[in-house]
Parts: sequence; C-alpha cells; structure tokens
Amino acid sequence: MKEHTMEVLPLIPLRGITVFPHMVLHFDVGREMSIAALEEAMVKDQRIFLVSQKEAKIEEPEESDIYEIGTVCNIKQILKLPGDTVRVLVEGETRGRIKEYISNDSFFKASIEVIEDKELEEDDKNIKGLLRVVKDNFDEYIKLSGTISTDVLVGLDDTKIPGRLADTIGSYLNIKQEEKQELIECLDIYTRLEKIIAMLSEEIDILKVERKIGIKVKKKIDKVQKEYYLREQLKAIREELGEDDEGKKEISTYKKKIDKSKLPKEVKEKALYELERLKNSGNYSAESNVIRTYLDWILDLPWNKQTKDNLDIKKARKILDNEHYGLKDVKDRIIEYLAVKKVSKSLKGPILCLVGPPGVGKTSIAKSIAHSLNRNFVRMSLGGVRDEAEIRGHRKTYVGAIPGRIIYGMKQAKSKNPLFLLDEIDKMSNDFKGDPAGALLEVLDGEQNNTFRDHYLETDFDLSKVLFITTANTLNTIPGPLLDRMEIIEVSGYTSEEKFNIAKNHLIPKKLKEHNMDEDKIKFSNHSIYYIIDNYTRESGVRSLERKISSVIRKAITYMIEKDKESVNITINHIKKYLGPEVFSYDKVDKQDKVGVVTGLAWTAYGGDTLPIEVSTMPGTGKLQLTGKLGDVMIESAKAAYSYVRSNSKEYKIKDDFYKNKDVHIHVPEGAVPKDGPSAGVTMITALVSALSNAKVKHNVAMTGEITLTGRVLPIGGLKEKSLAAYRAGVDTIIFPKANEKDLINIPKTIKNKINFIPAEKIENVLENALV
Repeated sequence: MKEHTMEVLPLIPLRGITVFPHMVLHFDVGREMSIAALEEAMVKDQRIFLVSQKEAKIEEPEESDIYEIGTVCNIKQILKLPGDTVRVLVEGETRGRIKEYISNDSFFKASIEVIEDKELEEDDKNIKGLLRVVKDNFDEYIKLSGTISTDVLVGLDDTKIPGRLADTIGSYLNIKQEEKQELIECLDIYTRLEKIIAMLSEEIDILKVERKIGIKVKKKIDKVQKEYYLREQLKAIREELGEDDEGKKEISTYKKKIDKSKLPKEVKEKALYELERLKNSGNYSAESNVIRTYLDWILDLPWNKQTKDNLDIKKARKILDNEHYGLKDVKDRIIEYLAVKKVSKSLKGPILCLVGPPGVGKTSIAKSIAHSLNRNFVRMSLGGVRDEAEIRGHRKTYVGAIPGRIIYGMKQAKSKNPLFLLDEIDKMSNDFKGDPAGALLEVLDGEQNNTFRDHYLETDFDLSKVLFITTANTLNTIPGPLLDRMEIIEVSGYTSEEKFNIAKNHLIPKKLKEHNMDEDKIKFSNHSIYYIIDNYTRESGVRSLERKISSVIRKAITYMIEKDKESVNITINHIKKYLGPEVFSYDKVDKQDKVGVVTGLAWTAYGGDTLPIEVSTMPGTGKLQLTGKLGDVMIESAKAAYSYVRSNSKEYKIKDDFYKNKDVHIHVPEGAVPKDGPSAGVTMITALVSALSNAKVKHNVAMTGEITLTGRVLPIGGLKEKSLAAYRAGVDTIIFPKANEKDLINIPKTIKNKINFIPAEKIENVLENALV
C-alpha cells in the first residue's frame, strides 16, 4: 500500500461543479481569489487543488463552506475571455484531502494529503462481478439516455483499474452535485462501485418512465399530424377532381340561404360577419360548431314571415261561440281587436291577461282565439321559471348557450305574428340567477317589444305583431310593473246553467269521441247532468265535471258490453250507481225565522258558498268569544261589529250595560274548515243585534259586505259566485253593498229574475231588510 504524500497547493472552490480524477474538463473562473490561485499555480508546477463549495450561491466562501475532499489537478490551458473572466482546461490526477489551510490574503492555499486508490488483486471475483454489472448497467444507461456517445464504452472496456472506472462513469451521470461529492469522498473501491450500481439503476428507471411518456406524447402528435396530412391529401385530390371542398360547399350553402332569406339589414350584416368567421376558423374547430348553430338559429327564425289574419268578424265570432260557451268579455275583446284592425290595417298585438280559477278554460280559449284569427299558436308555461336566461337566453360565450324560450317559441311558430300564450304567469319565482318577471317587462310592452334583444342573438327581434295572451289564477303574485302592461279580463266561475250547457254541448261529445262511441249510443238526460254538477262537483271550472262524465261513460260502456246492450240512457239512478253516494250537499236555509242566526255569503276558489253565522248571549261578565277556525280578517270584523253594536246600542233597543253582564259567543259552523275574508262584517252585526235585541232574522235573506265603525257598508268581491250559492240554498233576497251595483251586470238573468237584490249603503239599510 502506497504512503500518502503531502503537497502545498493553491486552492479554487468550485460552484456547482465536481471534478473527478482522470477527468478532463474546462470551466470559467471569475472571482479574484480564484484567478490569483491560478496565477500562483502557473508560476509553480501548474498543479492546483479543486474542491466543491457546500452551497453554490455563496460568493465569498469561508474555509467552513468548502468540502474537505477534492481533486488534485494539472492545468492544461488558460484562455482569457472578455470581462476579466478566465477559461481553464484541467485534468484530474488524484483525490486529495485538505489537512491545513495556509494563511494567504489574496487566495486559498492549503496543505493537501494526496490519496491514491489502493491496488486490488487481479483475480478478485467480487471486483470482477461488480465491474461486469457496472459496465452492463452503463451500457443500458447510454442507450436509454441517447446523450452520451457510444465511443465512451470503447474507452471503458480498456479501463482495467476499478476505481478509475467508477470515477469515469460518475462524471457522465446526470446526478446531483451532493451525490457526485459522495462518490469523491468514497475512498473504498468496493463501496464506490456499489454506489455507482445503485445510482445507475435509479437513473435507468427514471429514463424508462421518461421514454414511456415520450412515446405516448409522440403517438398523439403523430396521430394529429397524420390526420392533418390525410386531410390535406384529400383536399388536393378534390381539387384535382374539380370537386369543391366540404368547407367551401358549406360556406356557399350558408351564403345562398342568407341571400335568399329576407333578413333585416342589421341581421344580414351580422350573419355575413359570422359566416366570414366560419370561413376563417378551421372546419374541425370548436368555434366553428358554435358559429354553425348561431347561423342555423338566425336562418330558422321568422324575421319577415307572417300569416294573414282572418278579418271576417262574423266567422271569427261563430268559431269562438262553437268552441266555447259563455266567456262573453273575452270574445267581445277579441272581436273589438279584429274590428279595429280591419279599419286601421296596422295594429300592435294587445297583451291580454285571463285571470280566473283553475279549469274555467283559460288555455283552451287562447287556442280558440288563434283558430278564429287564423294565427299560429305557441304556448310557453311560466310555472316555476326562476332563471332570467329562460326568457332572454344565454350569451354565446357560455358553453351550450341557446336562445331564450321567447325566441324558441317564435321559431316554433314559424311566423312573426302568432298567438303566443304565456301560461301561469302568476307562478314565476326568482332566485340568484335573476328575475324572469323583470325580463318579461320588455316582452310584454307594446312600445318596446319591437326591439326585443335576446342575449344569444345579440340583435333586435320584432315582437310587436305577436298577440300575447297570459293566464293566471290570481293577480296577487304578479309584480305591479308587469301587471300594468296587461289588459285584465276576469274569467269567473260558471253557473250551473253554464256548466250544464258546457257539459251537454262540449264535454259529453268530446268524451264520447275519445272513447270511440256514437252519440246516439249513450245519452244523458238533462236531470242527470244537473245531478252530477250539483252533487259530485264543487268547483268554478269544469275539470272535475269532465272527469265525472268520463267515469260515467266508461262504466256505461262496461255495462253495455256485459249486458249486450246496444245503447243506454243515463238517468239520475245511473249516476248514483256509477258515481256512488253524493259527494257534496249545499246547505239549504231554514224555513223559519230565528234569533241570532244569519245566512252570510262567502267566495271560495271553487265558487260561492253560504256561510251561516250564529250568535248566542248568556249571563256573564262581558266576554266576547269567537269560534269556527276564523282567520285574522274575520276576527277583526267580529270585533269591529261588537264595537259598533256597543256604540249604537240605544238605537237598536239594546241595554247599555249588556257588555258588563252578558257574555257573547259568535260561532261560524264547520269549525274544522278555515274561514277568512273581508265580507262578513254586515252578517256579524245583524246576528249580534238580533241576539241582543231578541229580534228574529228573516230566513230567506242572505247578505255580504264589510263594515266600518261608523256603519258604512264597504264593497266586496265575487258577487256573481255568492249569488249562485244563495240561489242554490233557496234564498230569495240578497243584501249587498251599494258600491257593488256595477257587478249586477255579470249575474245571469235566470238568477236576477228569481232573487231580489237589495243594495245597502249603511248598516241601517241592512237591518231594516233583515230583521223581522
């Protein structure tokens, strides 16, 4: 074993570089201390000690910042570069360890222990095995990396010294500086070879993964290039054959359509601009699909197509009368519209709002109006619509953007003057996506809707020729500004006579046709129809009536088949048999006058009904008790009535101190049914006065109206429905507020002929006519 020799050498700390023994490399030197060390080495024997810094970023390293083991090198060449930089070519000779730093102000100088690799026996099997593994692994590494010349392998085959082989391979590996320093510091040759094998294995694994990823990426790129190449070839072949390219053919087709369709100037310019964009974007780009969809929408919309209105008023009225019974106000308004249009030639479509309970035929009357006007019909349900974009559409920048349902409806209508039904306008709601009712303000404004702008189209569309009809069950939930734009037509509930005519002329023929049955096979007697209406339905409309008729027809058909009958005449007995026991029974008024019992009248969603109110008094301390599941408004009416009676007790011959020694109990029968509404005031006062003065109330009188503390009778709603309820209950006199006299015009003549209507301005008028 060789003894280690000592040498005093100038030292250069290297940043980010590790020099191995027997390795030739060049590097640039710029620091003054390093240049001074070079000059010292050149003056002497051109030998220098190169060692790595622990941290590359340190500009002026101290002794503690420098590793202990480095390489003794021989300087081969020095080349001065512009800017005080020197390029040095060195050859590593052997390892060295810093034993002691020798003080020098201008550069590092140290006493170096030169470390030679110890010699190994030539026939050492362990070394031979390690060398073979190292060479095989390095061979694989070179093939995978592709950055090292294969000539290196030839040089390595000639290397017989194991330590030198490890150092040479270490210099070629793409590993961290810390790992290279580990190899420099590894003095044991066995350990050094094992480290090299571990490093090579890790690098080979990394290179394999990199190669795998590279192959995948290359395949994808190759596929795209192949497709592009094939398309270009196809294009060239088509050009050679004189055939148009698909893209060009599509562009020319769109161009012809745009020129042929009579688009407004602004819309045509927009369409041509988009067509130019389509031409410039590739056939297979995502944007081209968006542009195609937009152009299709533009070309499908009826910018200038419209149907010719039927201005024959007689014919229109006949169609309306044939398809719908009653609804005089609606029919008159449509006939007025036609009459004015016939004279003026140009008239904006009115915006009508049909308000009424469910099942009265609001939607079907709209279809009949479209039929009578000879217009295309389109319907849009607004029930549950919460998003403004459903009305105005989405902007084209959104993925999957489409126009709103107004524009979609116009596309369906295929004409710019359809009848557009906006169903259930009272059932819209709003959330964070905007207020759809606000978006409808422009649609339903005759002064603005000629320039309706959908977010998707980004161009004006004329809706002024559209006849908008909206339907609602109540006006309470429709915002004020929206309600202001519409003409309200109330479609109230039907009377029994109207229901009878609707059933006989419309529902029964319709249901027989649906069941593929001739009208002469199943015949309904008039009494049987009335019996269904009065005892099996309680509604304003006719939906429930239609279902009951359908049920009777089904059972009649079953009976005919089972009994081999050719036909059947439906009577009341058949109805009882087919529909079971009576579902509803209307209260009939008492046939005798009573104290403290008054027949009031109420409006419900299903029509009118009687509302008897009972008052009883008993000795007590002046408590007022209210029962019958009353709402807040009715409770307030009762309290106001009680206060009025107290303040006017002398006038009605009631003892002044009744409120001290009498308890009063007001009860409205059917306690389980909630009752509320501002029309029970007069009934409450009449019952209280009757009970406290012991005066009987006429049994044949019914009343409705709200009162004030001064005794004024205030107007109420639903007089028609209440009158029908009174008629059904056998009442022949109705006391109602004088302010409601205008509503008498809506009450059918059959009712007016049989009931005496007494208007009342003050409570005195009520009591005069109600008390015996």
